[in-house]
Amino acid sequence: MELISSQSRGTFKNSWLDSKHSFSFGEYFNPKRMNFSTLRVINEDQVAANGGFPLHSHRDMEIISYVLEGALSHQDSLGNGSTIRPGDIQRMSAGTGILHSEFNHSMSDKVHFLQIWLLPSQRGLAPDYAQQHFSSEQRRGQLRLVASPNGEQGSLQVNTDTYLYASILQAGDEIVYQKPINRAVYVHVAKGLLVINDITLQAGDAAILDKEQEARFSTSASTEFLLFDLPPVL
Repeated sequence: MELISSQSRGTFKNSWLDSKHSFSFGEYFNPKRMNFSTLRVINEDQVAANGGFPLHSHRDMEIISYVLEGALSHQDSLGNGSTIRPGDIQRMSAGTGILHSEFNHSMSDKVHFLQIWLLPSQRGLAPDYAQQHFSSEQRRGQLRLVASPNGEQGSLQVNTDTYLYASILQAGDEIVYQKPINRAVYVHVAKGLLVINDITLQAGDAAILDKEQEARFSTSASTEFLLFDLPPVL
C-alpha cells in the first residue's frame, strides 16, 4: 500500500480560497503527481463566506463536486442553476466546452468541498450536467456507488471507466473490501481518520491499493472517505 500524506499536497491561498491539491494543478507542479490512472485532480477547497469562482471554462473533462460543509451555488452556460449541499454529487461533463461559476452566498459560513477531475474516455462529447443526492444513511457503513460509466445502482453516469464510491463510518463500523482484479484503487480521506488494514490515515491523506487483495476499513471517529476504482496504471 502506498500512502500519500496530506502534508505533501500543493497549496494555494488567497483572500477567499484555501485550496490543497493532491495532483499537479495551477502553479503547483509535481512530476510524480500528475494523475493516477483516469484520476487527474482532487482539490480540497474551502471557500470563505461571500467568495467564489467567477465564470471560467473547461473542456474534455469529467468534473465532480462533492460538498462536505456549506452550500455551493452553481451556474453554467447550459442554463443550469443549482445549489449543492452535503450529500449532493454534482457531475459536469465539460466535453466540447462549458462555462460555469461557483459561489458561496453565505455571509457567515464557509463552503468545504472536493473538486474531482476525471479524464474522459472520449474527447469532443456534448457538454452535460447532472446532480444527485445520496443521504448519510445511504453511505453509512458501506461503500455506496455514486458515479459509474453506466449509472449503475442509481449512481450518476460519467463518461469514463471510473467507479466512485462514497462512505461514512462511525466508531465500530468496518467494511471489508475485495479489490477487483486488474484495477487501480485510490482512497482519499475527506474527514476524520480511516484505518486501512491497521494503518491509520488522517483527513487529506490518501492510499493507493496495489498488491492488497483485501482491505478492511474502520475508524474510531466520524469519518468520510472516497474510493476510486480505476483502470490499471500502465
